[in-house]
Amino acid sequence: MTPLAEGPLLVEGPVEVVLADGTVRRSDRPVVALCRCRRSLLDPFCDTSHRRRVRAGRSGGPAPAEPV
Repeated sequence: MTPLAEGPLLVEGPVEVVLADGTVRRSDRPVVALCRCRRSLLDPFCDTSHRRRVRAGRSGGPAPAEPV
């Protein structure tokens, strides 16, 4: 497994992921990206949603404007 800074967890595949409700999700890809930001519409797999938005309090985005 390889955690990417501000990104997904890369896992060598194939993988089976058991969700909290007991559902099993499988991928036969050679490398699978598991979402850590909880923004993916393909949960538990990453759909790169973390690239489009920055969480509040995280570096990488523009600083908020100072009040006048």
